[in-house]
Amino acid sequence: MKHLKTAVFSFAALLASTALAGEIKPYDQAGFKSLTISGKPVVIAVHAPWCGTCKIQEPIQAALMKKPEYKDVTLMTVDFDSQKDVLKKFKVTTQSTIVVFKNAKEVARSVGDTNAGSIEAAIRKAI
Repeated sequence: MKHLKTAVFSFAALLASTALAGEIKPYDQAGFKSLTISGKPVVIAVHAPWCGTCKIQEPIQAALMKKPEYKDVTLMTVDFDSQKDVLKKFKVTTQSTIVVFKNAKEVARSVGDTNAGSIEAAIRKAI
């Protein structure tokens, strides 16, 4: 019984921490449209697997999305090499680009930034 209580408590803690975190998921047009139409904050993060700057940005973005203040933000990832139609839609010309939307309008854009503070400042504009 003790192990069951521990397992239930651990699961409840996991659910609570997940509810306080923003979501990170791959970009899809229908999801983006649904989120922006409903007024939800969205961050588009364009990455490439070979990009050194992107490799620095990704853990920064992941850490930020775990903060309670970004629990309503959805970060959608875009692959620079394979999603050229999405790059065109958002007028992105290079990997390591972050585009921030609030109320379906672009409110911030960052290119090549690896500073956690300025990345957070851009994402904060979504809320």
